[in-house]
Amino acid sequence: SITRAYYRNSVGGLLLFDITNRRSFQNVHEWLEEARSHVQPHSIVFILVGHKCDLEPQRQVSQQEAEKLASAYGMRYIETSARDAINVERAFTELTRDIFELVRSGDITMQEGWEGVKSGFVPNVVHSSEEVPKSDRRCLC
Repeated sequence: SITRAYYRNSVGGLLLFDITNRRSFQNVHEWLEEARSHVQPHSIVFILVGHKCDLEPQRQVSQQEAEKLASAYGMRYIETSARDAINVERAFTELTRDIFELVRSGDITMQEGWEGVKSGFVPNVVHSSEEVPKSDRRCLC
């Protein structure tokens, strides 16, 4: 019951594995199936994330192999490094954009009794702090 509560009302998720740990990559299928089984009857949008891209010399999973797996599951692939702040914000921004596009196209809809997507303000543009000019300190609200 704790696991089901953890996934309840999820609309999107980052499915992470460690590029320096082949076993974590081999578990991606199991983690994906677990998540999907706990959000039924709703669907969930994922981005596959290869973490620790700053540790290239210890890499055990190639970028091409991870991209192939992501493609097989119909999701994006991105590599990140929390230590070096590489693509971390981008991963969240891309996931948010994917969800927004599915809401806009009607593929994800608000449903009675489901808190995954709520009605309210929907911005016309999704902004990232990486897109904001550093010299301009105006609020983008």
